[in-house]
Amino acid sequence: MSDQFPKALTDYVAGLESHDVEKIASTLSDDLMFISATRVMNKSEALVMLGALYTAFPDWRYEYDEIENRGQNNFAIKWRQGGTHNGAWNLPGMDGIAPTGKQVQITPHYFYYRVANERLSIIFPEPVVGGAPRGILEQIGANVPPL
Repeated sequence: MSDQFPKALTDYVAGLESHDVEKIASTLSDDLMFISATRVMNKSEALVMLGALYTAFPDWRYEYDEIENRGQNNFAIKWRQGGTHNGAWNLPGMDGIAPTGKQVQITPHYFYYRVANERLSIIFPEPVVGGAPRGILEQIGANVPPL
């Protein structure tokens, strides 16, 4: 990746690719807002979600287009993600979901990032049908609340 992008963002991408939750944590501001279609997660909640994802989908993979600089410390990445549900999905506030063996492929979509004080302060997945994180749950047959 290019030196033209903040280290926090390039390290975050590397952490995602290697499923390294500690590395990801080091790139996030303490007041992170992960804004999904149905809720806003803080840093701790977002890290728990990623840990649950990597446990439930040990082969989770990421492909992406070039990082886009949107100006004023805002960036975008179009992601393609997927994997096989071969582990238990356990998130606080949800019933556990036993492995289904189902292949999951998320609708390609953008995630938007804001960098402040050398850390990611906002992560905002583009709200699209079948997008993450909701699309993952839908594809493995989880009961998800309506939007």
